[in-house]
Amino acid sequence: MRAAILHQTGQDKLEVRDDVETVGFGPGRVRVRLRATSLCHSDLSAMSGVLPQPAPFVPGHEGAGDVTEVGEGVAGVAVGDRVVLCWMPPCGVCPHCRRGQGHLCVTSLRRLGAPGFTFGSGEAAVEASGFYGTGTFAQEVVVPAGSVIKVPGDMPYELAALIGCGVTTGVGAAVNTARVEPGASVAVIGAGGVGVAVVQGARVCGAARITVVDPVESRRERALGFGATDAVAPEGLKAAAKGLEAGGYDYVFEAVGRAATVRAAYDATRRGGAVVVIGAGAWDDQVGFSMAELFFNEKRILPSMYGGGDVLRTAARVIELWRAGRIDLAGMITHRVGLADVNEAIAQMRSGEALRTVITLD
Repeated sequence: MRAAILHQTGQDKLEVRDDVETVGFGPGRVRVRLRATSLCHSDLSAMSGVLPQPAPFVPGHEGAGDVTEVGEGVAGVAVGDRVVLCWMPPCGVCPHCRRGQGHLCVTSLRRLGAPGFTFGSGEAAVEASGFYGTGTFAQEVVVPAGSVIKVPGDMPYELAALIGCGVTTGVGAAVNTARVEPGASVAVIGAGGVGVAVVQGARVCGAARITVVDPVESRRERALGFGATDAVAPEGLKAAAKGLEAGGYDYVFEAVGRAATVRAAYDATRRGGAVVVIGAGAWDDQVGFSMAELFFNEKRILPSMYGGGDVLRTAARVIELWRAGRIDLAGMITHRVGLADVNEAIAQMRSGEALRTVITLD
């Protein structure tokens, strides 16, 4: 089959090959023929080494397709089911899962770097892993049964793919982590795919003011079409916050993953408000706060991982909201390419031009 391979961490481009095979099918696992995947900034972070992922590997973690084979002992999913991939599936038995915090389950990450593919032939064959146990820049994957989420059979593949990470993460941050209340003031730093999903989640919750902050004017303008009430460049955030009656926003979402923007989010939040950190940053990028300001301002710092709640439930909510016309998935797709042009999609994302690029896998 065809798949895109990153041979070495730090490389800018992927190699698209036609001699890739899946490995590891057996009890408790399913085979999925992928039809569409989307490019998330986390894929670029894995390629650069910001997120740990041993190379060589197949990037991609937002994929949708059909189950073509199920292993012994698999329940709840059958051949022919349309599914999206879940890159960090809850195991159901660890302390986090038993507390209802399946989004914090890291059992699946113990398989980080485990072979999911091979490429080449004979003695020259090389093993490759899939990004965080998935690897959706491929026409087929073999994953544990818990790594697939059933979606309606009439949901377009390209829309379903978005639910695998970005939309679930952004909407969930507003609905589950922050629990934005009607009439609240919200700022969102970063108008990429996750940031726009936050905007839509905050709108669904009834936020009265939603300010988008991004250095790229076209991205700011685009966010207005998804429910943002106003948009400013980063240098305008401080003035916008001070102009509010409370001297800051009720909620500020950081969807970039950098210490500097987390600090800016904190400064733009009112006393007693909440900073919601969504961006996945580097381990050595440290943000500083004084003990006095933490105590005196009583601003809550709320990290939000993968939607901050039960992933299956959050994904189901997203689908329900999409069916009801409350969130726009199709509008988030700004570019479409085939797998052969995946490096073009990567360049578009790095430039800030693309919101979400869907890669077809036919």
